[in-house]
Amino acid sequence: MRLSSSLAALAAAAFIATQAQAAPLVLATKSFTEQHILSAMTVQYLQKKGFEVQPKTNIATVISRNAMINKQVDMTWEYTGTSLIIFNHINKRMSPQESYDTVKRLDGKLGLVWLKPANMNNTYAFAMQRKRAEAEHINTMSEMVAKIEQVRKTDPDNNWMLGLDLEFAGRSDGMKPLQEAYQMELDRPQIRQMDPGLVYNAVRDGFVDAGLVYATDGRVKGFDLKVLEDDKGFFPSYAVTPVVRKDTLEANPGLEEALNTLSSQLNNDVITELNKKVDIDHQSPQQVARDFLRSKGL
Repeated sequence: MRLSSSLAALAAAAFIATQAQAAPLVLATKSFTEQHILSAMTVQYLQKKGFEVQPKTNIATVISRNAMINKQVDMTWEYTGTSLIIFNHINKRMSPQESYDTVKRLDGKLGLVWLKPANMNNTYAFAMQRKRAEAEHINTMSEMVAKIEQVRKTDPDNNWMLGLDLEFAGRSDGMKPLQEAYQMELDRPQIRQMDPGLVYNAVRDGFVDAGLVYATDGRVKGFDLKVLEDDKGFFPSYAVTPVVRKDTLEANPGLEEALNTLSSQLNNDVITELNKKVDIDHQSPQQVARDFLRSKGL
């Protein structure tokens, strides 16, 4: 009788342990297309690998961060520049590798583990109509600035127009230091401030000559825009990376490898095409994620 009681107790303990291990992994992602795709991709792939995942989408950046620290969220896809600037208050210009190493070290002190960063950079960038940029041999921001100066001197009545979102135009780390870094002189009428989403249309339709965009936005590809190289390295790196609580990784063998596998599939061309399929072709993030995973044998 005592033996059977002991066996029953062990079985109950094993059952409870199994139930604890089987608790869903909570994944938080932000409220824009790219993050919706990453969420769908992660849920589908991890479920295929035997993990149970509970997605929480449209979570504000700071709320997601606090939830991870407070152990309410297990993992997220975060950007190196966001952690560097928003969470750790570091505005020093760094290379992509320096940015990653810095946030990995600082966030590690909080029990947050940065896994393998994707080979992509969803940072700010200036873009032009591809056809025009190629015709005028403009590939970099320095070449754009040179063109602006040329037009200023030779055709002052036809000054270049730049489209900017309201936030960047007024930020202390925005337009003013950018002009200093590139020695770019602009008169106020040359800067058209508008909603961020309208910048893409303004460039496509020729309302402005160049505009500030996010490098991996689907409209870059959908509208056939050319992203100009930030040849002076002004904009910080925003490499998307799986970030997971350390205790979550320890309790879930194979999770790190699975997330690193996903991360290794992503680069600017890939994510821009996936974003386009949602934003321009009006496919669902779930379908886009499913098709992508199948194409990679995942």
